[in-house]
Amino acid sequence: MMRAALALLVLWLGATQTLASERVVLGLSQDEVAITATFDGSSLLIFGAVSRDAPIPVDGRLEVVITVTGPTGALDVRRKERQFGIWVNADSVRLSQAPSFYAVASTAPLKDILSAVEDLRHRITLGQVVSTVGASQTVDDVENFTAALRRIRERAGLYQIAEGGVALDQQTLFRTSIELPSNLVEGTYQTRIFLLRNRTVVDMLTTGIPVRKVGMERWLYTTATTQPVLYGLMSLVIAIAAGWGASALFRLLQR
Repeated sequence: MMRAALALLVLWLGATQTLASERVVLGLSQDEVAITATFDGSSLLIFGAVSRDAPIPVDGRLEVVITVTGPTGALDVRRKERQFGIWVNADSVRLSQAPSFYAVASTAPLKDILSAVEDLRHRITLGQVVSTVGASQTVDDVENFTAALRRIRERAGLYQIAEGGVALDQQTLFRTSIELPSNLVEGTYQTRIFLLRNRTVVDMLTTGIPVRKVGMERWLYTTATTQPVLYGLMSLVIAIAAGWGASALFRLLQR
């Protein structure tokens, strides 16, 4: 019994040493994303390396998964129906949390490199991030609402899945590029990097990338949210001036 216990202890210590011997070292192409009046999207390059205290383990291939998550909040998903010749909102489902943006890239198909337990623990796949958990049970087909939300946001580039989109060189250097669409929501975008062996997460690193409006966009946004009366008066003056200018130009062209 003593020998068996010692053998198990040695195996456990060896496994712990293996898990602790590989760590993520991260790099980003930009520290923040600035939204200007001419912002039409951006590419975020995520790269890094694996730091090791020991030789590369021979048990299982190293895999890398990278996720980028935008601001998360409650969301109402509505279903439209045609009634009396017009489209109206019918049933709705309220999700307690849904990210405004989510991208996941990996070195291989997620089903091949990530176990269901690890996916549930870290919420990596899109099905775990946008799920029916916490949804208001007002309809019988809640899953259809979340599936529709995923389809709509995938078409808009807000939800992205890039299996095989992470390049891994010599099990040490990795890189990927995430496309950020023009309709981003302001906030901190959480970036997570996972190292996996044998479908198990051996290390992870989390960092944040601020996305914010700058210049005139920032001034207009701040004025609209903090001084709505001033913003309304300014909009009214601009509308009157634009209308008067168009009228004056029309009269000038008629002469």
